[in-house]
Amino acid sequence: MCFASNCHDFPWRNVSSKVLGSTTVPTAPKQYELLDFGDGRKLERFGTVVLNRPCLAAEGVEKTRPELWDEITARFRGPRTGDGSWTPPPKTWIPAEWCFELEGDAPFRLKLEALPSGQVGVFPEQRENWAWISRQVARPQVEDRPWRAMRERPLRVLNLFAYTGGSTLAAAAAGAEVVHIDAVQNIVDRARDNATFSGLAERPIRWIAEDAVKFCRRDPPSYGHGPKGEPWKIDTDLLPLLAICGELTSDNRAFVLVSCHSPGIGPAELSAYLSEGIFGHCGAPPVADELALEMSDGRKLPAGVFARWPA
Repeated sequence: MCFASNCHDFPWRNVSSKVLGSTTVPTAPKQYELLDFGDGRKLERFGTVVLNRPCLAAEGVEKTRPELWDEITARFRGPRTGDGSWTPPPKTWIPAEWCFELEGDAPFRLKLEALPSGQVGVFPEQRENWAWISRQVARPQVEDRPWRAMRERPLRVLNLFAYTGGSTLAAAAAGAEVVHIDAVQNIVDRARDNATFSGLAERPIRWIAEDAVKFCRRDPPSYGHGPKGEPWKIDTDLLPLLAICGELTSDNRAFVLVSCHSPGIGPAELSAYLSEGIFGHCGAPPVADELALEMSDGRKLPAGVFARWPA
């Protein structure tokens, strides 16, 4: 979830998350490719590494390129969001420098790692989010928004549930000041390493391991958990958090984006959450749509949803 402001009196508690836009950022083919999906799994190539991983959105779907599934580097077995194992073990196949590189006006790199959760430290479907963030940070002054009059100061962005830093680095590379919030300290450390890896270590970024709600209520929680370790549930906890963020940005809001990978939450639902929490029933509705990964033949794999403002 991403929020940004440019006013002097807006505390460095703004809210940012993952931002999505309408223009695809050109990424070198060698960096990432969705090769196929089906039978509850997806086949992806990160550089020279080909991975076979679980994918809920691929259940009940047939593979279209079965010949590719025999030539993999590794396969992950285990729950989609729990502890599992890679076969063969990661230490036998991870390259010395394995990374995801985003090109464009605000380039950065994310180090990849085969994690026990089955993740690798990057969500490629967020590429357009990162492009949209950089465009929002860099867009020229507009007279009809009060905060535009103060563009001599860098835009301030708050990135909540910030993970390994893709949105943070997109904003920082484009010239914003950023507050990066994630509840897990080792994830925050990994994001900070990605900033150094991208040549952005000296940019004005605050790295904070804390609960998102607690941070927004006072100064900066745990990704997916509350202060006492209780699970964070999107259907009950998202709206109150958005309401707090709406209060923080009420007079000087520059842009907002929320992305979601939770089953059962579609573009209409996420747009309704954002409208009610941030803008109220009379406010301008945000733009909302689906996130997807696309194969070279145009076949698309659903990968979540987003809602953003302005269009």
